[in-house]
Amino acid sequence: MPKLKIAVFVSGSGSNLQALIDAVNAGIIKGQIEIVISDRPDAYALQRAEEQGIPALCIDKKARRDEASFGLQLMSCLASVKPDLIILAGFLSILPSKFVEEYQGKIINIHPSLIPAFCGKGYYGEKVHRGVIEYGVKISGATVHFVDENTDTGPIILQQAVEVTADDTPETLAKKILPIEHKLIVKAAELFCDKRLQLDGRKVKIRGVIK
Repeated sequence: MPKLKIAVFVSGSGSNLQALIDAVNAGIIKGQIEIVISDRPDAYALQRAEEQGIPALCIDKKARRDEASFGLQLMSCLASVKPDLIILAGFLSILPSKFVEEYQGKIINIHPSLIPAFCGKGYYGEKVHRGVIEYGVKISGATVHFVDENTDTGPIILQQAVEVTADDTPETLAKKILPIEHKLIVKAAELFCDKRLQLDGRKVKIRGVIK
């Protein structure tokens, strides 16, 4: 079976990207990362990609004119790749609706909370963990989901919880959740590339046993 083509979108240091690269190199994910795209020129993730010989480029968030032009730039960058799967691995820009429509069912995202809690507009990065602690909830975690036209509302693929303790800070909670993000994003990519995910309305059915 030919390997699926993967594009990874990033905004920051790229630790989730690194987890994906390691899993591809180990043969866990039956796919190949063909391109890495960032919306920030100083994202360390771009260097991670280049060190692995993966084409990496930036569509600067500050330089783009509007949502429509951003979407056109993204589609232009992917035209030669024709990805089977797009992974948002800590990508902070909102994808234009036309782009999402073009790649419907082929985009997955990792979010550092248990969706539908602490997600949507304004909830990203440390703001998610700060919101969790200020609200006083006892568990948080991470979620991998398919991307739809709205923010963090697509069908959920995988979730895992962690305890929020009384002495947690946004920083300590982020450190607890990051390894879970790595685990879930790799597993979701593995399941997608193995063609074990089936969308049924809002539900994602997973064929076989998850190990």
